[in-house]
Amino acid sequence: MNPRKNIVILISGGGSNMAAIVEASRRGDWGKKHGAEVVAVLSNKAAAGGLVWAKAQGLATVALDHKAFASREAFDAAMMAQIDAFEPALVVLAGFMRILTPEFVDHYAGRLINIHPSLLPAFTGLNTHQRAIDAGCKFTGCTVHRVTSELDHGEILEQAVVPVLPGDSAESLAERVLTQEHRIFPRVVERLVLA
Repeated sequence: MNPRKNIVILISGGGSNMAAIVEASRRGDWGKKHGAEVVAVLSNKAAAGGLVWAKAQGLATVALDHKAFASREAFDAAMMAQIDAFEPALVVLAGFMRILTPEFVDHYAGRLINIHPSLLPAFTGLNTHQRAIDAGCKFTGCTVHRVTSELDHGEILEQAVVPVLPGDSAESLAERVLTQEHRIFPRVVERLVLA
């Protein structure tokens, strides 16, 4: 068993939440104090901007194109092989836009977390900001939760509330929610790996 608490982050795009976690870990000196650090960033898209940033930070990066695999199961098995090479204490989904197989979720049970841009259990799935506006919500937000085989369910670890303002567009609301994501996600990761 690895005495270090390695963190592996999965992304599909720009990786702003990944960057927030990496920066918080370095500011908080998790590695020197507790043996916890982000060691790798994986993506299902080779062109993901977050991979460039992660590589510049000296992190291991891996890109696996999900379209190159015959099935979701084959892709997830390949991802697991890559992730397991880093002996993760925690696997963090930070804008990883793939629905995971039950086998993948079970393999990392208890150490797989995600952030979702709504106050779960409201607005699971996609287009959360527009759906909150369309429903007339006065508040929305974001949720860090443990991942289960049921999409956007699992134990809620932390939430942040954001007001829906008159005249908000999905984009303006998303920007304010993202600011809160960058605050709570690193805090939850730190709490889990330092426990």
